Amino acid sequence: MQDSILGLHHITAIAGSAKINHDFYTKVLGLRLVKKTVNFDDPGTYHFYYGDEQGSPGTILTFFPWEGIAKGKAGAGQATEVGYAIPAGSLGFWNERLQSNNIQVVDSGTRFGERFISFRDPDGMLLTFIEAENDSRTGWATPEVNAQVATKGFHSVSLNLNRKDTTVQVLEIMGYQFVGEEGNRFRYKTNAIGTASIIDITETTDPRGINAAGTIHHIAFRVKDEETEMAWRAKLVQAGFNITQKIDRNYFYSLYFREPNGVLFEIATDNPGFAVDEPLAALGTGLKLPAQYEAHRKQIEEVLPVL
Repeated sequence: MQDSILGLHHITAIAGSAKINHDFYTKVLGLRLVKKTVNFDDPGTYHFYYGDEQGSPGTILTFFPWEGIAKGKAGAGQATEVGYAIPAGSLGFWNERLQSNNIQVVDSGTRFGERFISFRDPDGMLLTFIEAENDSRTGWATPEVNAQVATKGFHSVSLNLNRKDTTVQVLEIMGYQFVGEEGNRFRYKTNAIGTASIIDITETTDPRGINAAGTIHHIAFRVKDEETEMAWRAKLVQAGFNITQKIDRNYFYSLYFREPNGVLFEIATDNPGFAVDEPLAALGTGLKLPAQYEAHRKQIEEVLPVL
């Protein structure tokens, strides 16, 4: 099982304001900012990583906050909903907390036997909190969001597709199996790991989405190390996919490819992790730059928004 795809590694989205994004995810939702760096292709833009104490794979939601970017439009060919596992019995707390912060719950009920609420972040991205009975992970606790109610990490991610069949073929190659359906929602799960293991697909007649603020840029699947990653690259190339070479992202190694409906998939490694350039207790406190930009630190710091 160690050579399998181990569920979700991270999910990356786009925001329109660094400060608003930072305040919402760290203060309202109580996630830990585990890394503050920059977009490798646009060093005048932050890249935030939010997660649990260590930035464990399966907990990391990342953002490119491009200041003033237009609102995107969720649609077909995108991941459109991030599902977080929360402790059983904590929905009441989250309902009250969201209401007190003027955040509207847009949907609630039971999905595949689990209670949930859905709401949108400041840019309009859909988030769903799901009471998970069998998730032993410990969330990052803050003075306002204690460990008894804190988010544990990803539960699932939803893909919005016009036709699911070709995407399902890719998921099956990656070890996912069909486990049920409700309405137009089809659930696929890997047994290689017990958490962050679910991909939901909703079939839709919607037009294709527009990738900008409030939309998900890509989803990343988890593997243990580079050797496993390259074995998966060979397997997917043999299956006919056009995949990038391995890219060093400082905190993990990445491969990228688009599945047949156009959703950008990544495969990312557990190693080396977020403590490679700052100690666990200090994660997210300093601006960490890729080596190629370190000589330009002063200019980059002058351009980046104040948090």
